[in-house]
Amino acid sequence: MLRIITLNLNGIRSAARKGLFDWLGRQAADIVCLQELKAQVGDMNRHFLNPEGFFGYFHYAEKKGYSGVGLYCRRQPDRIVEGLGIADIDAEGRYIQADFGPLSVVSVYLPSGSSSPERQEAKFRFMARFRPHLDALARSGRDVLLCGDWNIAHREVDLKNWKGNLKNSGFLPEERAWIGDLFDAGGFADVFRRLHPEAGGEAYTWWSNRGQARAKNVGWRIDYHVATPALAATARRAAVFKERWFSDHAPLTIDYDYDAA
Repeated sequence: MLRIITLNLNGIRSAARKGLFDWLGRQAADIVCLQELKAQVGDMNRHFLNPEGFFGYFHYAEKKGYSGVGLYCRRQPDRIVEGLGIADIDAEGRYIQADFGPLSVVSVYLPSGSSSPERQEAKFRFMARFRPHLDALARSGRDVLLCGDWNIAHREVDLKNWKGNLKNSGFLPEERAWIGDLFDAGGFADVFRRLHPEAGGEAYTWWSNRGQARAKNVGWRIDYHVATPALAATARRAAVFKERWFSDHAPLTIDYDYDAA
C-alpha cells in the first residue's frame, strides 16, 4: 500500500505552529506533497527540512514569503526534478518531481488568478505552457501522480456557491474546460472522483477566510490527486481531514494498492 497526502500549507511556519508535524507523524504516509511553503531555505529549520522518518525536497520561490513546493519521502527517490525549465514559472517555485522506479510523484501549485486580471492572465499562460509537459508525462509510459493545489474547481459539485462563481477565477469556463480536457483526453484521471463520483461538501479542500466560510462549509474542491489511468485504478481509499486545521486548505490522503519497488 502506498499512502500519499497533499496539502497546501499557506506557510510552513504557520502550519507547524498549528500542529502539522505532530499530525504527520501519525499518518503513516509514504509521500507528502506540500504547496505554498512561503519560505526560503534560510527559513527552514532542520525539522522542516527532514521531519523524523522523511527525506525532504523543495523548490522555493525567489520572492520571499511566496509560493514554493516540497515533497517529504519515506525513502530516497532515484531522481528529483526541480522546476519545469521555464524561467518565470520556476521563479515562483511551482513544480517538484520525485521518481521511484516506474513511478513519478509531483507536487504542483498552479497560480491563483483571483487577485487581479494580470494574475489571471499569468494563470492562463501557466496553463498553456504546462499542458505540453503534462502530455509528455502521459506519453512517458511511467506511472505518474500529480498532487497539489490546482486552483480550479472542475464541476458544479466541486464548490458550494457555483452559480455565484461562474465569472470568478477558479471556476471560469476556460479553466474548467482545460482541466476537464486533461481528464477526458489528456491521459489522466481525477483520483478522488474515481472513488467518490458525486461527493459534495465532504469533498471540499479549501475555504475562504471571509464570511465564516469554513463554519458554513462554503468550500471548494481545488486540491487533487491527478494520475495516469493504471495508477488511478489502484486507488482504494480517499479522505479529506477536517478535524484539525493547519491551513485554509485540508489535507487530502489517498491510499493506493501500488508497489513502486
